[in-house]
Amino acid sequence: MIARYSALALFLLVVVITAAVSGSFAAGEWYVTLVKPEWTPPDWAFGPLWSAFYVLSAAAMWRVWITVHHSRNGSLIWWLLQLLLVLIWSWLFFGLNRIGWSMMELFLLLGVCVYCIKVFSRASGLAAGLMLPGLLWLICLWCWNITVWMNNGGSFGLSFD
Repeated sequence: MIARYSALALFLLVVVITAAVSGSFAAGEWYVTLVKPEWTPPDWAFGPLWSAFYVLSAAAMWRVWITVHHSRNGSLIWWLLQLLLVLIWSWLFFGLNRIGWSMMELFLLLGVCVYCIKVFSRASGLAAGLMLPGLLWLICLWCWNITVWMNNGGSFGLSFD
């Protein structure tokens, strides 16, 4: 029983670390000057949306892990890659202010998330289902990123440093 829940604690710790590092790339003055779409979520909503993404993602990985399915190690690798890509998106968008590159990277992240869902579904339908809200969030974020990119010149070299 302890081993079962220690795995959940470990997955939650991984997402907390990921969230902390991602959050260190804070929106600066350049972000305020961006022309954002009218449907941009309020600033306060990003924290809860990302938190839900992380928690559901950790719960999904845990559900796969406790099945002891032969695909769980591969699932773990895809899950970790997804978290790494979230970090890279934050770094590109907020750290380097590269809106175009972050948009392209987010497309890659979407593909990895879809593949994660496919791999997770082999071990647990519930795990795959837990990933769906995160996929929806990433799709919305990608549409938002594209719109911000287009509203602000649509250049891959665009930087507001």
